[in-house]
Amino acid sequence: MEKQIDMLLPAEMAQKAEEIGVQKANMGFMKTFMLSVLAGSFIAFGAIFSTIVTAGSTWPYGITKLISGLAFGLGLVLTIIGGAELFTGNNLIVMAWANKKISTYKVLRNWLIVYFGNAIGAFCMILLIILSGHFMQGNGAVGLQMLLIAKAKCNLPFLNAFSLGILCNILVCLAVWLSYSAKDVSGKVICIMFPVSAFVAAGFEHSIANMYFVPLGIVLKKYADPEFWQMIHTTSADFGSLTMYNFIWQNLLPVTLGNIIGGALLVGGVYWFVFLKSRMNISA
Repeated sequence: MEKQIDMLLPAEMAQKAEEIGVQKANMGFMKTFMLSVLAGSFIAFGAIFSTIVTAGSTWPYGITKLISGLAFGLGLVLTIIGGAELFTGNNLIVMAWANKKISTYKVLRNWLIVYFGNAIGAFCMILLIILSGHFMQGNGAVGLQMLLIAKAKCNLPFLNAFSLGILCNILVCLAVWLSYSAKDVSGKVICIMFPVSAFVAAGFEHSIANMYFVPLGIVLKKYADPEFWQMIHTTSADFGSLTMYNFIWQNLLPVTLGNIIGGALLVGGVYWFVFLKSRMNISA
């Protein structure tokens, strides 16, 4: 008896990616929007977990980054297993578009709804974090870590942010792609965790995560009370680069463009060419 393989093979994964892309592109506005708000909050949960486990860390740099990456994996696990809609992962719907199963309008419609829904989810989490006083934990170490993360992102040169965005979404979309092969939850979690922990540990840039990280730092810089600044022995003047202008033009714009190229072109486009292009030609 021939032994069955308890996973989908790459050609079957490509077919599944195409089918999922069609479903996502044809989903109604409200369902897409609500699921995208959830995904924005899920990614924020991963960011919160990643921030708190590295706050005040005295471990070697590489170990600290690894711990950060493993914790951040929570965000994509919640998103994929929970069925939410994430802009970066949805870059893979270009596989259905390239096979002429959905229109350009439907691709852009999905991306726009999901992108702004993700932003709202992230902003809601920022509000809750500020109102909860979470940033005061560890005698302010958590808040200081939030500020340092946001500052580093705002200080990236445009080309660096763009390139780091490409690298990030190659790994994020590979995590989504690999999850298509698994037939159970544990398999999906394993497929997700390694690429995601790698992109975080390597310092790559994720546009949706940055919708949480950077605005949180900006809000904290502006509204934290004097007690907080005394606890961390610094002042808001040390974080002058934390502005909405720098966030949008120095980080969010280049990172988003890089994410699209990394996910849609270098993962979705390549796998479409390898596994689906010839099938499209045959059916035509």
